[in-house]
Amino acid sequence: MTAVQDRVAQFLEGRRRNRRDIVTPEGVPLPVEIASFGERVCAFALDLLICFSAIIIVLLLAVLLLGPLAKVRGVGLAAIGVLLLVAFIFRNFYFMHFELAWRGATPGKRLLGLRVIDRGGGALVPAAVVARNLTREIEAFLPLSLLLSVGGIGPTPWMRLALGAWLLLFGMLPLFNRDRLRAGDLIGGTLVVAVPRRVLLGDLVDAAPGYRFTDRQLRAYGAFELQILEELLRRPDSIDTRRVKREVCDKVCRRIAWPAAISDAAVEAFLRDFYTAERAWLEREQLLGKLHADKNAAGG
Repeated sequence: MTAVQDRVAQFLEGRRRNRRDIVTPEGVPLPVEIASFGERVCAFALDLLICFSAIIIVLLLAVLLLGPLAKVRGVGLAAIGVLLLVAFIFRNFYFMHFELAWRGATPGKRLLGLRVIDRGGGALVPAAVVARNLTREIEAFLPLSLLLSVGGIGPTPWMRLALGAWLLLFGMLPLFNRDRLRAGDLIGGTLVVAVPRRVLLGDLVDAAPGYRFTDRQLRAYGAFELQILEELLRRPDSIDTRRVKREVCDKVCRRIAWPAAISDAAVEAFLRDFYTAERAWLEREQLLGKLHADKNAAGG
C-alpha cells in the first residue's frame, strides 16, 4: 500500500524531491521534502527583485527631495555611504522580518511554496533567522559589492578573481550536500523545505466533531505542527502509536490550556477533532503567514 501511495503522491505532486525525516519534540518522525537548488535560487532572485525595487524607489524619492544638496562638496560620497547603509539595513530587515512574521517564508519563498524550518524539528527561533541571514552578507553581498566596485579604490584583478571564487564556492555549496544547505543554514541550524500542495487531507475530517475549540486555542498551533499531527493520525494502530498519541494529546492540552482531562479512550477523537478545527482555521487564515505575530501575543 505504501508503494501505491507513493506513486499516487508522485502523480499528484509531480517531480519528487529529496526527503528526510524530522523528529519533532513530540517524538513523531515527520517526512519533509527538501527544496531544490533551482527553487531556492528562483525564490532568492524574486526576493532580491522585490527588495531592490523598494530601495530604488526610496533612492528616487531621496534624489527628488535632496537634489539641491547635490552641488555641495562632499555630499556625493556621503550619499553613497548612506545608501549602502540603508541597503544593508533594509535587505536584512526584509528577510528577517518576513521569515519571522510569515513562519519562515519570504514573499519569494511563499510564491514558490518554500519555507524555512528548524533542522531539529523545533520552532524556528529568531536567533536562527538572524544567524542565517547575517551569514548571507559574508556569503554574497559583501564580496559582490567589492567585486562590482569601481574607481581607484576598487579591488585588483587578483582580488576580483579571489572574490569570484569566494562567491562560486558559497553559491555552489548547496549542490554538495543532500539537504541543499547553504552556509547560513549550517550556522543557523535551519532547513528550507517545500510545502506540499496536498498539505492537509480531507479524509481525516469527515466525522462531526465532538470537541469545540476557541480561536485563541487554535491560534496556538501552526500548519507545520498540524502536518505532524496528520502523520500521527495516519500511523497504523499499535502500542507505540497509542503511547505517542497520548503524549501528543497531553502536550496539545497543555499548549492550548484545555480545561478538562482527556481519557485514554477519548484521545483519538480529541486529536481528530482538534485536527479538523485547526485545519479549518488555518485554511481560513490562508495556511501560512498571518498568525505568527498573534501567536506570540497570545503566549503560544
